[in-house]
Amino acid sequence: MAGADSPSAALQRRDLCARGIRLAGKMRADVVDLLEAYAERQGLDASASVAAVEGVPAAAVERWDEQTGTQRLVENLAAYRAFRALLAQMLEEHREQLGEADAALGRALAAVLLQVSAFAYHLEELLRLESRGPPAEEEEEDEEEEEEADGPPPQPLGLFEQKLRGLGVLRELAQWAVRSARDLRQLAKPSPGSGSAPSLAESP
Repeated sequence: MAGADSPSAALQRRDLCARGIRLAGKMRADVVDLLEAYAERQGLDASASVAAVEGVPAAAVERWDEQTGTQRLVENLAAYRAFRALLAQMLEEHREQLGEADAALGRALAAVLLQVSAFAYHLEELLRLESRGPPAEEEEEDEEEEEEADGPPPQPLGLFEQKLRGLGVLRELAQWAVRSARDLRQLAKPSPGSGSAPSLAESP
């Protein structure tokens, strides 16, 4: 990772992290607004207890401060790839159930889906800069298919369960946006002895 330690690469990494932090902040604000609208339109309590969303890594992690920059990026990328698929499924279900009856919620879901996709691409750029290519989605999908083949097929969810899952997806996405900003601030810190300018994490 010599290239990642060069002054130009360090500068580029900080620039990408700064943009990523802004994207994560905007995404969290939009997800919080969407979460409130979603709960209201679906007749749910926004604070209702929901089961963990299958396929999404939990935003909370033990020994967070011991993770390497690459570990942070890989976990973030896995989470946002999962969110991308889940939000696309939510959008499809919404259109099937309501059609144009609630176009505003559909547009809000589609807008957040676009932000998640853009953020995943941003994370891939950072991973490439760290001299490690992003994990191939094809390999991850193959592994998931093998795991699914070993067990019984998933049972289709009822309408109420779909609503609760959607609530859980949005709630976990909001938590991930907070974690992502924190991870990127940590990644933007200069390496020890690099003599770089103060990092984003140290800036007000």
